[in-house]
Amino acid sequence: MTAGNKNGRGSVRVLLASASAVRRAGLEALVKSSGSLTLIGSMSNTQVIFERASDLRPDIILADLDHESSLRLPAHFIFPAIVLIDDPDPGWTAQALRFGVKAILDRDRGHEEILYAIKAASSGLVVLNAEVTGKLVERVRPPTRIDETPLDQLSSRELEVLGMLAEGLGNRQIADRLGLSDHTIKFHISSILDKLGASTRTEAVTTALRMGLILL
Repeated sequence: MTAGNKNGRGSVRVLLASASAVRRAGLEALVKSSGSLTLIGSMSNTQVIFERASDLRPDIILADLDHESSLRLPAHFIFPAIVLIDDPDPGWTAQALRFGVKAILDRDRGHEEILYAIKAASSGLVVLNAEVTGKLVERVRPPTRIDETPLDQLSSRELEVLGMLAEGLGNRQIADRLGLSDHTIKFHISSILDKLGASTRTEAVTTALRMGLILL
């Protein structure tokens, strides 16, 4: 339901729920103070707000949560919902957005931000605060590309070995030059390949040259 589906007075019909009497009173006062909003119901049980919505048919559901489990997400949202919650889990957030929640904000957001979210959500827009967005981005971010591997992932000894690989030296030659055993050199080379995401020495050298880790 969008902003165009409002009551005859043109205001957005809001149904709210909060287990906290103090917060519920504050949200009630906020909705009532806006000439473009109409409070059609207020309840303490956030678990049943979607059931009540079927009877009251609000334009917006406003749910203030102290924990994710205090809101039972329906399989399909009929009415746009705004959730006020602190530090939501990214998995829960993603599920809520898939099911139809239009806004997720910290509980300490100011009145202006909440009012904006109500009006935006009633128009079909999605509103997320920066922290929630950041966590979602981290959740879906692809693995770091090899050209983003920081220089300090390779130890100074591994950089030495890498440079000698670029010279075309074999394990025994590298071991003799560094005064180390063949076994230790094999260990370093294995670590270099792993850190650079390479399957062969040639690939490791090519990658290191492209990244500027070594020079010929």
